[in-house]
Amino acid sequence: MKRFRPRLGGLRTRLVIAFVLVALISTVTATALAYRESRSAVLQRTQDAFQTDLRERVDSAAPDFDMPPDMRTLTALADSVSSGLSGAPLVVTRYQGLTASSDGLADRTRITPELRASVRSSGRTRFQRVAYRGQPYLVVGTPISYEDGRASGLEVFAVTSLRAEEEHTAALLDSVRGGLLPVLGLAAVLALLAAGTVLRPVRELGRATRRLAEGDLDSRVEVRGRDELARLAADFNTTADALQRSVTDLRDQEARARRFVADVSHELRTPLTAMTMVTTVLDEDAARLPADAARAARTVSDETARLARLVEDLMEMSRFDSGAARLDAAETDLARIVHGTLELRGWTGQVTARLPEGIRAVVDRRRVDVAVANLVGNALRHGERPVTVTLSADADRVAVEVTDRGPGLPPDALARVFDRFYKADSARARSEGSGLGTAIALENARLHGGTIEAANRPAEEGGGAVFTLRLPRHPRQRAGQGSGAQAVATDGGAR
Repeated sequence: MKRFRPRLGGLRTRLVIAFVLVALISTVTATALAYRESRSAVLQRTQDAFQTDLRERVDSAAPDFDMPPDMRTLTALADSVSSGLSGAPLVVTRYQGLTASSDGLADRTRITPELRASVRSSGRTRFQRVAYRGQPYLVVGTPISYEDGRASGLEVFAVTSLRAEEEHTAALLDSVRGGLLPVLGLAAVLALLAAGTVLRPVRELGRATRRLAEGDLDSRVEVRGRDELARLAADFNTTADALQRSVTDLRDQEARARRFVADVSHELRTPLTAMTMVTTVLDEDAARLPADAARAARTVSDETARLARLVEDLMEMSRFDSGAARLDAAETDLARIVHGTLELRGWTGQVTARLPEGIRAVVDRRRVDVAVANLVGNALRHGERPVTVTLSADADRVAVEVTDRGPGLPPDALARVFDRFYKADSARARSEGSGLGTAIALENARLHGGTIEAANRPAEEGGGAVFTLRLPRHPRQRAGQGSGAQAVATDGGAR
């Protein structure tokens, strides 16, 4: 029995891959969401705290400066606000066309026109995150108003680096990445365990199915649990039970049919023997009988002989079906067997024989004679002459090829020519043959471990049917004690 081997594309592999992919997608999704949420939370906390600190520092420092401010006042205000904020960020003060900064450079490259416009139009504190030279920054702008709520036109912008916050969230992402491989490994282990749980009953079901296919009708699987696999196992057992009952019934019917044919054939032999003796006497006296009586006597004689051959054929087939047929094999010259077959039946003048000497094989002489006689008689009766018998051999097998120059076999007959009682011409229901000749020939070949092949020769080569008997030089079945009665099967009734 061929053992099951897991394949790369097997169900176990697909389950493990699916588990790992689900774990990978889940982990990556969770990591992305966690990174986004943590980054948003850190940045939100930083920007809220920075805005609050900036607003408080501006509210504390602004009353100490006169309006309208000049350049010196704007610079002093920027320095005062910057010194009061943690980290001493860059502070830019702007009043109408004047701009000053805490670093003395009036660096406005990180303060976008959009932020300045938003602060001016809204009159409220606004912020914006920008990237400058590859580094993240938070820019917060706030207007300064008079006590009565009127806009003074003075605006303060503060720029602080977000690098520390980005590094914090990056470190969080790295820690999550570090845990990705252990998660995937755990997912693979869980997948293998789950796959084993799922595939174990599937493997058991597969083994039981193979045993059932090999003929073990008692093959069953154990039903565990109440899930879908358990229901599948129960359905398999139910199907196997039904199949076993059906096969048992069919075997019983076949055995009864075989016994019936054997019993009927056996019971017919005794009266047929007596009838044959009577018809022999009638044949001898037919010349002295009136014309009608002579014709009737010959008809009875022919039909009795045909019935006797049919009974012998049926008994031979029953021996094959019951396994009672055995080989009485010995090393024999195949040319002598085929020549004897043709000479015994008076066919030597009707058949061209190509029988090289020295081809020997271990065969049952009687069974080879029956097979060759069926094929040659079939060609003479249903083909056209010349009929040729050719003997050939190689190191392991021998072959007897019988060809004729007739119309050949119809395409549908090629597949059924060895069926029992099959006749290619259904109109010849009363032909001389019984329709068992080629079937008996094939059974005799199989008993040797050989076969018979049927084909049509191409029209450019002359056409006609070709039957080839192939036998091993040494049959697989050991020689037995003989098969008993001689089979007279030369009717060639398959065509």
